[in-house]
Amino acid sequence: MTTDTDAAGPAPRPGSARLKGLMILGVLVVSALVFLAWSQSWGTLTVTGDGASGRALDVPGATAAPALAALGLAGLASAAALAIAGPVIRIVLGVLQVLLGASIVLSGTGPLVDPVSAGAPVVTAATGVAGTESIKAIARSEAVTAWPVVAILLGALLAVLGIAVAATTTRWPASGRRYQAVRFASEDGRVLDADDLLELDDRDDTADSDEPSEPVATESPDDAAVRRKATSVDNWDSLSRGTDPTA
Repeated sequence: MTTDTDAAGPAPRPGSARLKGLMILGVLVVSALVFLAWSQSWGTLTVTGDGASGRALDVPGATAAPALAALGLAGLASAAALAIAGPVIRIVLGVLQVLLGASIVLSGTGPLVDPVSAGAPVVTAATGVAGTESIKAIARSEAVTAWPVVAILLGALLAVLGIAVAATTTRWPASGRRYQAVRFASEDGRVLDADDLLELDDRDDTADSDEPSEPVATESPDDAAVRRKATSVDNWDSLSRGTDPTA
């Protein structure tokens, strides 16, 4: 039996490889853009009280929506998994991408609806004032950039891609055998699966059981008595010489 690591899988449908590539590329691009949105400025807050009237504070996306970094990283990981996953796992990953997209939409909606609460950590770091109500009393939103809207659109697009992945997974080319470390093949080149290997093992076991076994030598009672007597004599001789026979 030989091993075959280069055997090709079933021929993919026309256009299936292109569809798979476009889906994975789309997830990669959207996830990368989520990272870009996370790194940009999301707005400006102006402190109007506490002795710092008119002071402008920039609110970065990392402060307004810190979860975007983890969500973008999860999107990149799911794109990498799509490249080697089987049909069932691709459906699971598609559902996961829908959930990631919904989470990104929620992360972008919060700062857009309440920019002062989203930028509260910046105000606290600059003025020392903590607490949502206290911060709202001394700060107001001066401007909101387009990046929260971009994050919302990216989340919606990722969710759409997840639905498309789950819906078109049966049209993708099979990739499970390609990434299998070692595949077994018979002498005629036929690739063997797990059932074939079990059948071969059963045949080997049957062949071994059919082979005549070698006769097992048995000791007669007379031979055993002679052996015990010789052992006793050797023990007495050892005691005579001052040696412990049990050592």
